[in-house]
Amino acid sequence: MTLNAPVTIHNVGTVRIGKGVVIGCADDFATLGVKSVFLVTTPPTRGLCTPLIAALEGRGIGVTVWDALTGEPTIDNFHDAMAQAKACGADGVVGLGGGSAMDVAKLVAALIDGRQQLKETIGVDLLTSRSLPLACVPTTAGTGSEVTPIAILGDEDEELKKGVVSKYLVPDFAYLDPELTVSMPRAVTASTGIDALTHCIEAFANKFAHPVVDIFALEGIRLIAGHIERACVDGTDLVAREAMLRASYYGGMCLGPVNTAAVHALAYPLGGEFHIPHGVANSILLPHVLRFNLEAAPARYAEIGRALGVAEGGSDEATARAGIELVAELSARIGIPAGLTGMGISANSIPRMAFSAMKVTRLLERNLRVMTEEDAARIYEAAL
Repeated sequence: MTLNAPVTIHNVGTVRIGKGVVIGCADDFATLGVKSVFLVTTPPTRGLCTPLIAALEGRGIGVTVWDALTGEPTIDNFHDAMAQAKACGADGVVGLGGGSAMDVAKLVAALIDGRQQLKETIGVDLLTSRSLPLACVPTTAGTGSEVTPIAILGDEDEELKKGVVSKYLVPDFAYLDPELTVSMPRAVTASTGIDALTHCIEAFANKFAHPVVDIFALEGIRLIAGHIERACVDGTDLVAREAMLRASYYGGMCLGPVNTAAVHALAYPLGGEFHIPHGVANSILLPHVLRFNLEAAPARYAEIGRALGVAEGGSDEATARAGIELVAELSARIGIPAGLTGMGISANSIPRMAFSAMKVTRLLERNLRVMTEEDAARIYEAAL
């Protein structure tokens, strides 16, 4: 055994998991003396806010709902939300929805005091504070944003996603309530679930991997392999829904101390330029990047294969390859598109995408195998 590199894990103050736990947010915020909540959500999830709004108002807390997100969040969306939060005098922020709603909520809570502008915080550890209490409530099981120190916004001018990474973005409260995920459509269940799987796989097979984080990653992989099809087939299966929420949570716990790698780096241009949903982009690219990376750490990828449930092969490489093929088969069974062509992307876009992906150095530097722009282009070609 060798000495592991130091790792830092920033935890959410309170995590509540189980049926109906979202109502506890009202008591938690009332205890802090919150009087005006700014609630960030989306049109599809606005109806899910009703019980929470009633509970907050029952504790004498005013609620302003902002649901202007119609896709993955942009810098303009953030500025709109910020203006509304200031107008209502918010002294507490809740993000209820997928990663988009939670990421906007995190940044509003952090930047509403005006000490820093958004552009000053893009990058790692550039955000210096957060003044308002923050709660996050996931309605998808994918991003794990409810426990991460990360928020992602699209820069429409550069057609690229940009991230703010800071311990101050870790929420004070997270509520993992499986009932809030029941209405999630099958396609969203599938794509967000594979997004969570990608988080766990990329954190385990990572230059910065750590034994503590490995525990989260492997358990997340096991849970997703065992429950994602159940959740897709029967959205009312609360056992499967809660298992997927826990898996997403574990994936989120991997992102702060270790983070992801080349799959996410290559997915960013797909979302930034072509507006492909993040989970779909990851799921299309995942098997191709795994095949590229395999030679760098066959034993590590064999462990991933075992967590996925594949039979032991004659070697680590054989077990790993079986795991990679299972990932591709699983995506196909739950209805994830098989290639980029079906998403409207042609070979003509590959040089531009490969160039853009190389800018995501904070993730590429974590990949187990060095990836060049030419390598990225070949992976995109394979994914067509």
